[in-house]
Amino acid sequence: MNRTGAETITGAAISALHDACLSAPAWPADTVTFHAADLWHTIEFNHRCNSKLWNEEDLARRVNVPDSAIAANKRAIDSFNQKRNDAIERIDEQLLQRFSDIVRSPTARLNSETAGAMIDRLSILSLKILHMAEQTRRAEASVEHRANCTAKLQRLHEQRGDLQHCLDELLVDCDAGRAYFKQYRQFKMYNDPAMNPYLIGK
Repeated sequence: MNRTGAETITGAAISALHDACLSAPAWPADTVTFHAADLWHTIEFNHRCNSKLWNEEDLARRVNVPDSAIAANKRAIDSFNQKRNDAIERIDEQLLQRFSDIVRSPTARLNSETAGAMIDRLSILSLKILHMAEQTRRAEASVEHRANCTAKLQRLHEQRGDLQHCLDELLVDCDAGRAYFKQYRQFKMYNDPAMNPYLIGK
C-alpha cells in the first residue's frame, strides 16, 4: 500500500519500526520519534503505549513493595491502555481516510478485525519476541528453560510473519476495493465519569 505519496505501509515495515524503537536506548521515552509522518507517528505512539504497559505490568507483579506502589502501577496501566486504544482508533481513521476514494466492489468482504487492531497486535508481538529472546540468553537459567524459550521464540516469529501477511492482504484488498473494515469505537465505560457508577458525581 502506497497512497498519497506516503511511505509504503506493510506488515514488515511496521515490525521494522517496532524493533527499531525497542532497540533505542531511550525507548520508550516520549522524546524518541522515528517518524514525523502522521500515520507512522500514530503507529509509533501506539507502540510506545504498549511498551510502557509492558513495563508497568511487570512492576505490578512485585511482592516486595507497598500496596500503594502496586496501586500506582495499576493506575498507570489504566492510563496507558486508554491511550493505546485511542491510538488504535486513530490508526484506523487515518487508514480509512486513505481508502476514502476507493470504489468498493459489491462483493467486497468485511474484515471483522480492523487494520489498527492488527498493527497493535504486531506491536505486542515485537515486545514478546524481544523479551522471549532475552530468556533464551539467560546464563543462570537452566538448559531446559532456554530450550523451551527458544521454541516459543520460533513460534512467536511464525505468528508475527503470519500476521504481517494477513495485514498486507487486507490493505492491498482494501486498496483494490475487494475488502473493507469499519471504524469501531471501544467505548471504555469504566474510564468515563459519566458512566462508571463509582465515578458518577465524584
